[in-house]
Amino acid sequence: MVDPLEFGDVATPIGTFRVVYRGAQVRDLDLLEPGNAPAPAPDGATRRKPPYPAASPPRQVQEYFRGERTQFDVEVEPRSTSGFDRKVWAVLRDVPAGRTVTYGELARRAGYAGAARAVGQAMRRNPIPIVIPCHRVIGEGGSITGFGLGLWRKRWLLDHEGSWPLKSRSAEGPRPRGQRTFDILSGDLAPTRRSKPTMRRSR
Repeated sequence: MVDPLEFGDVATPIGTFRVVYRGAQVRDLDLLEPGNAPAPAPDGATRRKPPYPAASPPRQVQEYFRGERTQFDVEVEPRSTSGFDRKVWAVLRDVPAGRTVTYGELARRAGYAGAARAVGQAMRRNPIPIVIPCHRVIGEGGSITGFGLGLWRKRWLLDHEGSWPLKSRSAEGPRPRGQRTFDILSGDLAPTRRSKPTMRRSR
């Protein structure tokens, strides 16, 4: 028997997300922006309200935002038919919470070395953010760019997962000199040098 198509609206600290799913398979995760008309319900989908059943996709989203889980035990069935998108998204799901990867490194892992820009476009087309964790993809040197839900939400998610402020060792790419990262600011890389007091010579 085929599971019915369902959806649930999950309130979180960064907004309400509509989760569209069939059994353990997630189809969409849309942010419902306040002040805008709500997204239309998927054709033929049944609305589910909390409390959500244990292990259901909406329940897992709730648990993620409560800090009760770091990975999703779900399948994904995004709308894209692009083999490139699907391959990149599949590889991205292997990047765990608390870690980040650059666009260039993600391209290399997916077998498309040199296709960092195309990977960025795949992130933009991602219909299931957070579950397919495009917020963990950063620019070379640790820059925070390219997040359709807003850069402040990207920073919030990285902070929630323990990787913001970014540590230079968390980003798998070169770190330009002078980049302000958490380990530099906290003095983890080298002890802070204290200036010696200046001795004034009496005349």
